[in-house]
This record gives sequence, C-alpha cells and structure tokens, in this order.
Amino acid sequence: MATVLVPLAHGCEELEAVTLIDLFRRAGLTVTVAGLEAGPVTASRGVVLLPDVTLDDVLDQDFDMVVLPGGLGGAQRLEADRRITALLRRMAEQGRYVAAICAAPKVLASAGLLDDREATAYPGILDDRAGIRLSGAAVVRDGTFITSRGPGTALDFALSLIEILCGRAQRDTVEAALQRP
Repeated sequence: MATVLVPLAHGCEELEAVTLIDLFRRAGLTVTVAGLEAGPVTASRGVVLLPDVTLDDVLDQDFDMVVLPGGLGGAQRLEADRRITALLRRMAEQGRYVAAICAAPKVLASAGLLDDREATAYPGILDDRAGIRLSGAAVVRDGTFITSRGPGTALDFALSLIEILCGRAQRDTVEAALQRP
C-alpha cells in the first residue's frame, strides 16, 4: 500500500489536515502524521492534533507522497523548517509526489519546486511568485506536484490524491461512502 507523510506545524488548517488524514486512512493508505516537534500541535482555530511521530523520527524513511496542509501560520513554520525544504527537494528529485493546499504551496514555491509549473493556492499566496502559472482551479496537477485552493477544496484535493495513489475505483469507493451529493 502507498505511504503518505503529512507534516503538521502549529497554526495548520485543521479542516484540511483532518480531512486529508481521515480520507487517506479510509482509502487504506499508510499515513504517517509527523509534528515538526514533539507533542500536540495547536491548529489555526485552536483544535489540538496529536501527531503519530516527530519529523525527525521519519526523515530517513521513504514515502510515496508528502502532503502539506495549509493554514498561514502552519505554512510559514513549514517554510522556515530546513528539514521540510530538504525533504521536499529529495521527493522531487526522486520523482515522488509532493502536494500542498491553501497557504502551503508557498512552501513548494520557496523550495523552488513550482518554477515554470502550473499551481493553485489560497488567493494572494502565490501572486508575487514569478515563474508560476497560477490557476483558479480547485485542484491542479503538474507532473508529480499537486496543489489546491483551501479548506473548501480539501475533500476534492484528498480524493484526487487518493486517485493518484490508489486508482479511480478506490477513490470512487471512498467518495461513495461520504454520501456527497
């Protein structure tokens, strides 16, 4: 089964983080939730999330995909963390999937991974980044890079990532159980 790393930082967007983790686990993916530091993570609206491990515990492991939840505070902390930058660049060099939603595409941009690529993000987050072809779509895939707009697109984003890793049938199974209209 495919493996996914979801790094969490204080100030992350809880709706995005929980939606991603929950739907990935419903799909049967092996999901590792890693805090930048030990202990609980307080998300942007005060929800407390408990990571499985610290980032240092899993930096030497291989993952099929790394997915960054947004939330401006969380994205800023991810962007400032050199371990995250190194991990994202290593994933890209290995041709593995890198995904980010809301404010988190700025982390990819800062790592130089969105140059000459199409991407989307929360409005205003990537506006000043030259070399990125901005899209208003809910989810954008450019090669092994997948980005999404924000909390309102979290379900579509998670389902798109499930489809990439598990195929259309598994995505459809997960989506049907959600009872979306």
